Amino acid sequence: MKTVITFGTFDIFHVGHLNILRRASEMGDRLVVGVSSDALNLQKKNREPIYSEQERMAIVGSIKGVDAVFLETSLEKKGDYIRHYAADVLVMGDDWQGRFDGFRTQCEVCYLPRTPSISTTSIIEITRATFAQVTREC
Repeated sequence: MKTVITFGTFDIFHVGHLNILRRASEMGDRLVVGVSSDALNLQKKNREPIYSEQERMAIVGSIKGVDAVFLETSLEKKGDYIRHYAADVLVMGDDWQGRFDGFRTQCEVCYLPRTPSISTTSIIEITRATFAQVTREC
């Protein structure tokens, strides 16, 4: 059985998230997903997620092809997570290209192309700008 592991915040779930999870699940027999904790997201992105870690884990866990979900609490523990889940393949978006190559001694590392023109950050920024504009107009 070939196990694939991936990680992400998965806030404001969108088609880009769905695409990477679908493609990752097609690379093996079992897909395990680490969802960044609220604290880790604040540390990485300097903002709290819109949805709580429990809500994001529930969303990701309900996606077809996702076999297990766990809470990622530290970027430094990726190797531990890979070992714990006996992952054969680590899949990340290509915006992380090269950053996880050190894990090639533990498993195959694959960077998948991101879905063009979509990101959680841009969705949040557009929503905030639109809200600010509407508020000014009222």
